[in-house]
Amino acid sequence: MYDIVSLGELLIDFTPQGLSEKGNFMFEANPGGAPCNVLAQMAKLGLKTAFIGKVGKDTFGLFLKDTIEKIGIDTKGLKLTDDAFTTLAFVTLDKDGNRSFAFSRNNSADVCLTEDEVDENLIKNAKIFHIGTLSLTHPSVKKATVKALKIAKENGVLISVDPNLRLPLWKSEDDAKEAIDLALSYADIIKISDYEIEFLTGEKDVKEGSKILYKKYNPCIMFATCGKDGAYVLKDDTVLHHPCYDCVKTVDTTGAGDSFCGASLKKLVDFNLDFSSLTTKNLEEIIKYASGAASLTTTKYGAISVMPSEDEIISLIK
Repeated sequence: MYDIVSLGELLIDFTPQGLSEKGNFMFEANPGGAPCNVLAQMAKLGLKTAFIGKVGKDTFGLFLKDTIEKIGIDTKGLKLTDDAFTTLAFVTLDKDGNRSFAFSRNNSADVCLTEDEVDENLIKNAKIFHIGTLSLTHPSVKKATVKALKIAKENGVLISVDPNLRLPLWKSEDDAKEAIDLALSYADIIKISDYEIEFLTGEKDVKEGSKILYKKYNPCIMFATCGKDGAYVLKDDTVLHHPCYDCVKTVDTTGAGDSFCGASLKKLVDFNLDFSSLTTKNLEEIIKYASGAASLTTTKYGAISVMPSEDEIISLIK
């Protein structure tokens, strides 16, 4: 039995590393991709994880496969192809470590995943099935994702969704909203950002926007992250806020939301995914732990390879 299986993109994040002596941009090739970042955090915390997706049978794809295997993620659901290249993302950071992205993803490997390549047994043998919504941008991988969601729902597997909105990868805002709505309609657990909340509801107040989405989709639990402004957790009539840990020095926010997601899911597993028994104290413990994990992730460049350990998180939040 897996604690979590995720489906989606596994890619290279090219993170800026200044300029060369000749004045040219230098980038570091960091393993990334939101659904796999979540697994990386959970694997680092000792949970059993597996990934479903596709990479190119090229230098980057083989590097990614080797990387996630080394951190303990099961790759039997990862397909390699000679017919498409591994997806690439180029990250630009501002002075506060906040990101903007440019993608090389037109007909790349992750969008070519097919329905037949989805390992049903992995999903059926998971406690949680997790997706973002970038696996809904193209027809082939969208069919694969919807099939996987239906398998999870039919087999009583809890579904976790983090929209991970990247507007440049969508044909239109309406397409993005439609896909996110589809994914959230399946969700038992939602992790969403302030930016995505405003995009979906038009509400700038994160707390109020979160309430709108919680009421609409009625998940078992919902987390809303707000960067420097901390995070919220919503369950039934309870809404709790936790500030961010500003004692850390942020250099790169890539993967912070995924770390938060993975850490919060880890704590939910610790509580046996028994949502009806979660107390206010439990919710405070979960959001404190997840916020600590996310804060630590921002102190290093990259995502998959820099997720914090249990000891590091506890040391920060105690």
